[in-house]
Amino acid sequence: MARPRAFDERRVLERAREQFWATGYAGTRMDDIARATGLGKGSLYGAFGDKGELFHRVFGDWCTAVVEVAEGRLAGGPDAEALARLAGYVRLMAENTALDTERRGCLLAKGAAELAQHDPAVAGRSAETMTALLTLLRTEISAAQRHGDIDAAADPERLAALLLTVVRGIEAVGKAGLDPETLRNVADTALAVLPVPEGRRHLAAGRGPAHEN
Repeated sequence: MARPRAFDERRVLERAREQFWATGYAGTRMDDIARATGLGKGSLYGAFGDKGELFHRVFGDWCTAVVEVAEGRLAGGPDAEALARLAGYVRLMAENTALDTERRGCLLAKGAAELAQHDPAVAGRSAETMTALLTLLRTEISAAQRHGDIDAAADPERLAALLLTVVRGIEAVGKAGLDPETLRNVADTALAVLPVPEGRRHLAAGRGPAHEN
């Protein structure tokens, strides 16, 4: 009978994530993770596999969390509030980036930039995550169109792709050092170019929601 693990798996994964996030995949050794987690390398290998397998686990968990945040902001509400939900989500992403004073960026973006070209698992998980985000945005745009808050003649797929690109682009330019006010203005400008009837623009107006991971 296998002995139960004598460590908190969630805590270990969080500390491994922090290490990968800080130093990147190539810059992280299993020795670094062992120090960060307090586990011996033998225990790490036994529980999580090699460095690549551990990173895939951490990266996959992060991607799941990214989608869950979007679902929490976008999914399940009435059509009458869809435009406000879209505005809140876009501004939330800008605000999160503005508050990232250490410029660590998003582990999804960092992992994909470093590994997607050569690692099919990272490439596939990244694409799956972006597709899920695109679907959530498209669904909200369609809901706003049904309620008359966005022009029904507009292509929801294209608008969703625009907002997704803006959200992910804000993270990239924020990491590169663009100032927080400019990041917030980018979000506002993206929302302002949506084909919203003039009498409904107040639904997308106003400044951002509280910070959320």
